[in-house]
Amino acid sequence: MASDEETRDLPRRSRSGRGERGGAAARRAARSGGGPGLPLSYIRRSLKPYEVLDEEALSLVEANADTVLEEIGIEFRDDPEALSLWKEAGADVAGDRVHFPKGLCRQLLKTAPSIFTQHARNPERSVEIGGNTTVFAPVYGPPFVRDLEGTRRYATIEDFRNFVKLSYMAPSIHHSGGTVCEPVDVPVNKRHLDMVFAHMRYSDKPFMGSVTAPDRAEDTVAMAKILFGEDFVDQNAVVINLINANSPMVFDETMLGAAKVYARANQACIVTPFILAGAMSPVTVIGTLTQVLAEVLAGAAFTQLVRPGAPVLFGTFASSISMQSGAPTFGTPEPSLVSYGAAQLARRLGLPFRTGGSLTGSKIADAQAAYESANTLNSTVLAGTNFVLHAAGWLEGGLVSSYEKFMMDVDQLGMQQRLCEPLDISENGQAMDAIREVGPGSHYLGCTHTQANFQTAFYRSSIADNNSYEQWAGEGEKTAAQRANHLARSWLEMYQAPPLDPGIEEGLLDFIARRKESMPDAFT
Repeated sequence: MASDEETRDLPRRSRSGRGERGGAAARRAARSGGGPGLPLSYIRRSLKPYEVLDEEALSLVEANADTVLEEIGIEFRDDPEALSLWKEAGADVAGDRVHFPKGLCRQLLKTAPSIFTQHARNPERSVEIGGNTTVFAPVYGPPFVRDLEGTRRYATIEDFRNFVKLSYMAPSIHHSGGTVCEPVDVPVNKRHLDMVFAHMRYSDKPFMGSVTAPDRAEDTVAMAKILFGEDFVDQNAVVINLINANSPMVFDETMLGAAKVYARANQACIVTPFILAGAMSPVTVIGTLTQVLAEVLAGAAFTQLVRPGAPVLFGTFASSISMQSGAPTFGTPEPSLVSYGAAQLARRLGLPFRTGGSLTGSKIADAQAAYESANTLNSTVLAGTNFVLHAAGWLEGGLVSSYEKFMMDVDQLGMQQRLCEPLDISENGQAMDAIREVGPGSHYLGCTHTQANFQTAFYRSSIADNNSYEQWAGEGEKTAAQRANHLARSWLEMYQAPPLDPGIEEGLLDFIARRKESMPDAFT
């Protein structure tokens, strides 16, 4: 984790950005659903993590994972350098299959930090990842959007920019995320440049890099050096990146190439087995946890072979499938149990943990979406998750980024932020003066304590309608999705870009232009 001294040394040219409004304004935002321009700090949880595995079960999973690593092995496909690194480290390499002596991966992971800071270009937006912190990041990866006109269509670069802007304005989103949607109107081999630039230009929150090819990861690092300065990037995490295992028990050339680029640059990797239990892992919770742990141990340890001390997260994305159709299902009990158990395993390893989000298989922002997302998000927070991808905007099993769902999820994230705050045990929190003033048989509505605290006492949703039927009817009988639609439109109309040093912007645009000119367009 970077020291305060290192934070102060962040180049001044990259520190421009709208300052974070704190104090009373931020507290009001936290209780009123928040509003654009009132960002909240990342969460420092006062809640103890909910744990489902006892010592016997944890030891069993760890022993079984060691057996998987030693006897079955993990494939590192089509990457001779990766295989050579493992052989030099003492692993048994046969073809693409790597067998790991017991304890090798854990020994390598002793160099990985348990807590680190991901720096934003506005230092007030930097986030701490690990320990008792939680960072919310938006949806990642959908090729489609459900737009504000209600149309399901392919995403564009304009949609991408809009979701970056909404994430920047959302108080309870602490991170700009990565591929908030896939802009298919830009060539495949060039779109990463526009995507990374959008995060850098339209937000001053931390962001994620491209992992779809090693050269695209290299471009991300190069752009980060323009934004932050080369020396600062070498010594500090400024980009975090999603490295998926190709479950079961495979890391492919693309992911390994990106992991090597980022680890060598001292940037953070989230090593994440992508699990649809029953298809890509066993159907049982303990079996799935065993495979997840084995895959994370191998992938995370690999980053330490590349550069000891590079930040790495224990990630898991776990869902179940319908045994009737094979389609993924969300908000069900078993993936929550996997998340709880994986979080415990991550803490025992001393690695920051990523899982969960606001996940649903629903096609629109309806009751199914609300129930499934709430179930997933609650277990994510209670598990003690440090980095939460897909916290807002996810629809249709991750195929769609939805404007309306994004706004509804942001409201729920504000509630979770409130839930994680420590209880107030000050004189005001004890409220003894109110109890004395009211006495038996009266009410608290007009007492001095209530009048002094009513604006900030309870979370106030920006989406929910709690008015009378008559007032609701008189205002047009709007659904929650319609209110979210209106809110998204108003936020986008209000958006103002955070300032960026003109020299940095010019440098980024020049780099992008030169990279685009160096290669023909490719759409596959």
